[in-house]
Amino acid sequence: MSQTEKVNLPNSRRDAYPGARRVGPADPSEIIDVTVYVARRSKAMRLFPHIEDLGKTPIAERRYLTREEFAAMHGAAREDIARIREFAVASGLSVKSEDAGRRAIVLTGTVSAFAQAFEADLGRYEFPPSGAFRGRTGELQVPSELASIIEGVFGLDNRPQAKTHFRIRGEGAQAAAPEAAAAAFTPVQVASIYDFPSGVNGSGECIGILELGGGYNASDLTSFFGGLGLATPSVVAVSVDGGANTPVGDPNSADAEVALDIEVAGAIAQGAKIAVYFAPNTDQGFLDALTTAIHDTTNKPSVISISWGGPESTWTNQAMTAMDSACQDAAMLGVSICVASGDNGATDGVTDGQDHVDFPSSSPSVIGCGGTLLEAAGNKITEEDVWNDSSSGGGATGGGVSEFFALPSWQQSAKVPAAPNGFVGRGVPDVAGDADPDSGYEIVVDGQQEVVGGTSAVAPLWAGLIALMNQKLGKPVGYLNPLLYGATVEATFHDITSGNNDGYSAGAGWDPCTGLGSPDGAKLLSALSPP
Repeated sequence: MSQTEKVNLPNSRRDAYPGARRVGPADPSEIIDVTVYVARRSKAMRLFPHIEDLGKTPIAERRYLTREEFAAMHGAAREDIARIREFAVASGLSVKSEDAGRRAIVLTGTVSAFAQAFEADLGRYEFPPSGAFRGRTGELQVPSELASIIEGVFGLDNRPQAKTHFRIRGEGAQAAAPEAAAAAFTPVQVASIYDFPSGVNGSGECIGILELGGGYNASDLTSFFGGLGLATPSVVAVSVDGGANTPVGDPNSADAEVALDIEVAGAIAQGAKIAVYFAPNTDQGFLDALTTAIHDTTNKPSVISISWGGPESTWTNQAMTAMDSACQDAAMLGVSICVASGDNGATDGVTDGQDHVDFPSSSPSVIGCGGTLLEAAGNKITEEDVWNDSSSGGGATGGGVSEFFALPSWQQSAKVPAAPNGFVGRGVPDVAGDADPDSGYEIVVDGQQEVVGGTSAVAPLWAGLIALMNQKLGKPVGYLNPLLYGATVEATFHDITSGNNDGYSAGAGWDPCTGLGSPDGAKLLSALSPP
């Protein structure tokens, strides 16, 4: 195939990494793996309208596909995979693996061969203080006859993609004195305050957790759950793209993210199996971990918790499209996905003077999870406001309006404001929960007891709640967003009306700080149950 037969791959444009400088070409002889995502065999049918209809259907009446059924109906077509394989061989590349259900084909070969195959100028980049990556800018090219079946190419650029969304109590530059701080809680106490369903423990469910760094120690889990008088849940580590459970021994590292996610979800849904998918922190690793978890026929998670993300402006359009597409797959399978909305307020940490939202929480196919400051006496909430410690350097809940994903039908009545660029976009978050480190969660990480908050805690909190509801209802609740915004279900939330995230203010009903509010688990379950 000659170069004249190639066209730009839609949405593949990569911008320069802020603060990085090119120091030379990438090693042409380095062997790398690249994941090519292929369109569904049902590409003539847009899934999202069907998914929105599914989301409005009462849970008792839903019919989900098995993973095997999905692969047969909506996976990659055999002939499309064959065409990618033919292109790879002609380009001096080889096929390492194929997965029709995930619609993923992993190619392997030299940097030089990949650069020529996709017309990519791959370079070596460095950024302070000691970071380095293989990167590219501009668009990729593919043969014109493949442009309609290739949805994305990932792995040529392996820059860091996402950040954790946890905050350790007292890490702010001017953090409040301990005596001035609100009380910290165990995850069990938070679940009790939010009146999570009783009589169930998540037995028979699997909670998937995505991690892009760090790891957990079995001794920490034994210490944590034993301290609560609970049995340690079944936890399995799943390697994706060479990622592994590798704790670094520093409680301030991603180890705290991993421990927080496992310990919050596991303490709430004590009988659920927990599968932790470890992958490299790249867009390829993130997407491959997500699709692996969704289509995992061994562990079969019914809910997935994600506490990593980054501003929409740092993602390629192909990555956001592919990840949202994968989350649509999850909806068809009855898998719920809970995602932290970020810890840097309305700007999401971007310094251009504009407000930004965090992805993947901005995907309309996931439950975006914002954060609150929770105060309680016994099991009763005495006050709950928007989490915002930004004045002391301690962070604030993310939230705002997407500049990429359009306003979904189920948010039409939520009075979502226009995005900063005027786009009529999807509002973030959908729901909230305790996230302020001052009212944070007591966990054990790297042998130390810490109090940790951030919206990272809210995603596994909601994942645990969903596992309990799945068990109680006898089937997965799946894609919840359209039901959450219905008047009956919305009325079950604790509406947060006080506070702001330095860009948006809380108010009656949905708002871009805490969404619909924090849960009353028992009332939510009742509203979702058959009459």
